[in-house]
Amino acid sequence: MTSRITVLATGGTIAGIAGSAIAKDYVAGQITIEDYLEEVGGLGLGAEFSGRQIANIDSADIGPEVWNALHPAVIEALADDDCDGVIVTHGTDTLEETAFLLDLTLPASKPVVLVGAMRPADAVGYDGLRNFANAVRVASDADAAGRGVLVVMGDRVFGARDVRKVRTRGTDAFRGFPRESVALVTPSSLEWFGAPWRPDAVAQFDWCDALPEVVILYAHAAMDAVAVERMIGQDARGVVVAGVGEGNMPEVVRQELVRQRASGLHVVRASRADEGLVDREAEDDANGFTAARALNPQKARILLQLLIANGITEPAAIQRVFDGS
Repeated sequence: MTSRITVLATGGTIAGIAGSAIAKDYVAGQITIEDYLEEVGGLGLGAEFSGRQIANIDSADIGPEVWNALHPAVIEALADDDCDGVIVTHGTDTLEETAFLLDLTLPASKPVVLVGAMRPADAVGYDGLRNFANAVRVASDADAAGRGVLVVMGDRVFGARDVRKVRTRGTDAFRGFPRESVALVTPSSLEWFGAPWRPDAVAQFDWCDALPEVVILYAHAAMDAVAVERMIGQDARGVVVAGVGEGNMPEVVRQELVRQRASGLHVVRASRADEGLVDREAEDDANGFTAARALNPQKARILLQLLIANGITEPAAIQRVFDGS
């Protein structure tokens, strides 16, 4: 049976043009969704596509304006009886943040798949078409429902919570933590490594058009309290520390954040290390800090923004959500 897939395009390298098959530099977001679907229409993917251009930009520029257009478009597609699944084309630099934000705010009733490319469309070895064909295979599979938002890159399927970009070049630029990939995929095959993990299918959080300001502090040697105060600014409701090791920071930084926590600033300890859990420490109770557990700083920021926006501000309650994420 032919699957009916809604494709929502935001730009990125998958829609980028270099002007040369071997050029290093390129411009993201140059191919429109109409032209892209015309090209993939000849691949024999066994699906009918309807497309919508949400944006056509480098994903470094993705933010609330695009998210506020993308989220209702996905909701509309999921509610359409003629839609079997949704694919979002996206640049790779911030793909993990958009995927996690959508995962927390969408029902898991139908497949929602984000896909990108590491090479522009006119480059030798363009990976975008294969990645897209793989995404079609996943979005067409009824068993992809109940797994939340998924990311397809390099013949692997990742959960939105786990996926992270770990390399600046090469088609194997994504990895998952704490789970690695949750499936292997080709345009003709798909093998899941476990059962769906979201059987209730409901969204975890309500969508918010205006997310509160949460900043990320990158901890480093010789960091001081003056720098911390300057970087946090006046409008932040929360801060995520990309800490050294297991969410650690210089003592003067900790003291400054304890002071600001007493004034209402929410503080989450994450790690600048690529992999590893950040567990609660004995001092966290006294400090009022939250441990990010398996979430990296950029995802911890998204989660803290949603928690504050949804009125979940008590430290123990915040920690319980991070423990379950």
